[in-house]
Amino acid sequence: MFFKEFEIRWSDTDANRHLANSAYINFMSHTRMAYLQQLGFNQKSMAAHNIGPVVFYEHVYYFKEAFPGMPVKVSLEFVGMSEDGMFFEFRHNFYDHKGKNFARCEMMGAWIDLKERKLTGLPDKFLKAFQSMEKTADFKTLTKEDTRKHVQVPKDLEDVQS
Repeated sequence: MFFKEFEIRWSDTDANRHLANSAYINFMSHTRMAYLQQLGFNQKSMAAHNIGPVVFYEHVYYFKEAFPGMPVKVSLEFVGMSEDGMFFEFRHNFYDHKGKNFARCEMMGAWIDLKERKLTGLPDKFLKAFQSMEKTADFKTLTKEDTRKHVQVPKDLEDVQS
């Protein structure tokens, strides 16, 4: 399991003086990118392949508050991937300095071709790197149907107001 450590700064808090929702998202994103960099995914290599990651959803579950000055460990667990690497799913857990789990997040995303602006599978080099990642006991091979498990459809303002 991969971990990234952070310290909660004043700017990471909200009006209730605890860790803000946006900070959770930022800590998770930073953790994912730090791990992906170890696998060879960085701005330069992704640009060379015209790919970038997109997030479909991040469901965060909060168990306990976290406050400024506290050290925080954020985990990254590899929960699922499609055969071509297009879709991926990660789980993040947040731990305090005593190892107590105070939040969890389930996130799903995909890779987009930045020229075509369409979802794409991973180039072999990156697919092999993903396939080498440590997987959770509940790891699943994802399909397009898995990306639709929380079906949401857009409703334009004109549809809502009529």
